[in-house]
Amino acid sequence: MSQQQILAPAPIATPDTATASPRLRGNLGVASIVFIVVAAASPLGVIGGPVPLGIAFGNGSGFPFSFVVATVVLLLFSVGFTQMTRFVPTAGAFYSYVSKGLGRGFGLGAAFVALLAYLALEAGVFGLFGPGLAELVKSYGGPELPWWAWAAIGFVAVTALGYRNIALSGKLLAVLLIAEVAIVLVLDAVVIFSGGGPEGFATGIVTPSEIVSGAPGMGILFAILSFVGFEATAVFRDEAKDPDRTIPRATYISLISIGVFYTVSSWVLISANGESGIVANATENPGTILQTTTQAYLGAAGGHIVQLLFVTSLFACILSFHNIASRYLFQLGARGVLPAPLGSAHRVHGAPSVASLVASGTVAVLVIAAAVLGLDPIGQFYTWLGGISSVGIVLLLTLTSIAVLVFFGRKERGGALWPRRIAPALGLVGLLAFLAIILLNLPALVGESSYGPFSVGVLVLLAAALLAGPVVAACRRAVVLD
Repeated sequence: MSQQQILAPAPIATPDTATASPRLRGNLGVASIVFIVVAAASPLGVIGGPVPLGIAFGNGSGFPFSFVVATVVLLLFSVGFTQMTRFVPTAGAFYSYVSKGLGRGFGLGAAFVALLAYLALEAGVFGLFGPGLAELVKSYGGPELPWWAWAAIGFVAVTALGYRNIALSGKLLAVLLIAEVAIVLVLDAVVIFSGGGPEGFATGIVTPSEIVSGAPGMGILFAILSFVGFEATAVFRDEAKDPDRTIPRATYISLISIGVFYTVSSWVLISANGESGIVANATENPGTILQTTTQAYLGAAGGHIVQLLFVTSLFACILSFHNIASRYLFQLGARGVLPAPLGSAHRVHGAPSVASLVASGTVAVLVIAAAVLGLDPIGQFYTWLGGISSVGIVLLLTLTSIAVLVFFGRKERGGALWPRRIAPALGLVGLLAFLAIILLNLPALVGESSYGPFSVGVLVLLAAALLAGPVVAACRRAVVLD
């Protein structure tokens, strides 16, 4: 598309005009989408965060097997999801799939849940980024400033990048992702080729008694949270070249890459520290175990590199979720659900620039509120918003899985049984189990001993977002999502 083909603000979508709604411009290949999506999963952040927590509060040395379980379930889900991709030509991501299978009301509800979850997660990760950057600057003798001041620096950078064409963000994310994955792979290689840690290689990953020891449900919970972001490949449909091939391939490559990386790296982390003391070590030092392990095997320089890349990993994660949230706002604006200006693409960059600014404004309000209220950036701000996003994303996956089964059972009958019925059904069983696990452990996730105001508030907020879908659909009958 030439630069002269200007994209104007979208009118209210109707059955006649929905197909003519504005589209974003881009030429993203499989690799570019994989970089964006895997960066959202924040591989280094996971190895330095959820992995120690999963070991400490989950099933100890058996925790790496939780990644195997999560990968298998999500692969089963992806079989039906990618099979349905060619029947969903719009870039509305999962809410277009839900609309296609379950109707406009549930489709809009899924869109609101997704938007809430991604904006919450984008804002919440600033609660990790701010303190992380503050500690990094302090370690090099820099000034000591409040966490929100450092978060503001990252916020400005994310806003500037989100305003421009997705290709720029894709290139930056590629560089950051390669760097953070490389340092972990170097650590993995050194530990493996040195014959493991002080006790050799850990065997908990293949020992049934270790896999089910401790609290395996909590292990599964932290494993699920580590995959958040992989599901966003379809959001970039309009900016992908040959999307019917690019999106499925990017989905499988992202998921398998993340699953293998998490499984191997968590196993290596356990091996490097020794199975007998890993639970105690992870419990006492969950935030520093990756850095100290890297220092032990790669020297002081390795420890400094990990500390730096941990911060850039969080930045990449924020930028990825910002791009996803912006495109949800854009698609809802283009379809007349939200104000039409949100659905206009930038005349030069071909980016959802207005939607990006609105996403940034929403995140700014949340971060400012946290600073004014004096919330702890990690223990309160991040965990509360993380609770919203974790429940929201798994709920979104579950609704999409149901929609796939309904679509192929009622609207597009026939075809092979495995990709259209068996695999999606097995994936749905696994996702329902994941949802149950998250709901059982939600109070602990948001810092409560049992269901209280925050955990109940998370459920009420998500329920309101989901139920708003049928209400808006009834009021705006012209809205077309698929």
